Amino acid sequence: MRTLHAVAVCSMLGLVSALAAPAPAAGVAEDGHIDASAPFPGKDDGSFLARHAKFLERARAGPIGLLFLGDSITAHWANVPHIWNAYFGQYAPANFGSASDATQNILWRIEHGELDGIHPRVVVLMAGTNNTAGNSATEIFSAEKKIVDLVLKKISGAKVLLLGILPRGVRRNKDGSIDTGEERMRIIREVNAGLATLDDGAAVRFLDFGDRFLGQDGRIPFSLMPDQLHPSAAGYQLWADAMNPLLESMMRDRANPLATFPPRR
Repeated sequence: MRTLHAVAVCSMLGLVSALAAPAPAAGVAEDGHIDASAPFPGKDDGSFLARHAKFLERARAGPIGLLFLGDSITAHWANVPHIWNAYFGQYAPANFGSASDATQNILWRIEHGELDGIHPRVVVLMAGTNNTAGNSATEIFSAEKKIVDLVLKKISGAKVLLLGILPRGVRRNKDGSIDTGEERMRIIREVNAGLATLDDGAAVRFLDFGDRFLGQDGRIPFSLMPDQLHPSAAGYQLWADAMNPLLESMMRDRANPLATFPPRR
């Protein structure tokens, strides 16, 4: 009898523990794997939400004729204002690049109002490099496609200039180990090949200039990416020169009557 009672008690305690255990957050598997297409806020010291608040404020202030959307690689345009202003200043640009963002974080920001009420003629999107450590190429492609679809749905008449993920080199992980970048580059090449198929010649244009960041030996010169991830001033100049012809043609397109910005002279 005592044995049966003990078993019953243990079973009850196990049930209570199971019920009390927190369920995985939406988009997070039991093993901790995060769905690249599931909207998810950034986990940090609060700076993610602080940046989000600033983007909402910029959106309310308006107007925005050209929007950059992405992670820290996009955010670091702030480090080269002379290039930013020379190439994009006339378009009333806004930079919604958020450090450390993966695709799921960008999706969360979009679903929490960052694109509401704005009417840029072109949205420049570069994302996905921060997913390459934990998501497959297929997952990253699906997430980027979802972002593109959301942009087109939320901003009537806008066009998306979808950029290929830039190459990355050898970097040190947070635990001190070395990431050669080889597996990440395999994923990046596969994602970019998929993104190219989204170019319809109209609402979505794809541009991949990653090869321009590679030297003859196939490596990234430190003069272009000192940390093998974020472009230097020379890297951003390369980016601006590579993107400008296509961007100018997209900005001249009158498909979005709510944005009237002349081409750069």
